[in-house]
Amino acid sequence: MQILTTLLDIVTAFLRLLETEGKILKKAVMNLGWALAFVGVASVLVLAAAGFFLTGIYQYLAVLMSSAAASLLVSLLAFVLALTFAGIAKWRVK
Repeated sequence: MQILTTLLDIVTAFLRLLETEGKILKKAVMNLGWALAFVGVASVLVLAAAGFFLTGIYQYLAVLMSSAAASLLVSLLAFVLALTFAGIAKWRVK
């Protein structure tokens, strides 16, 4: 009978530990979820800002030169920036 009581005590302690760890895990998962949501919103806002920035450059250049040349220069700028960030990302992963 003593063995059964000891086993039940161990199981009870284990279940209490699981309950406590579950609460900690739930809090950590919720914090991670909120962080991911804010990173997603920040990403969308950065993309919008970059789009407006490139549009502003295009409008400035369109006054100085033809519309087609301004479009080509802005698209070249965007392409160079994209290659630069991709290269940095590849370098960081190594």
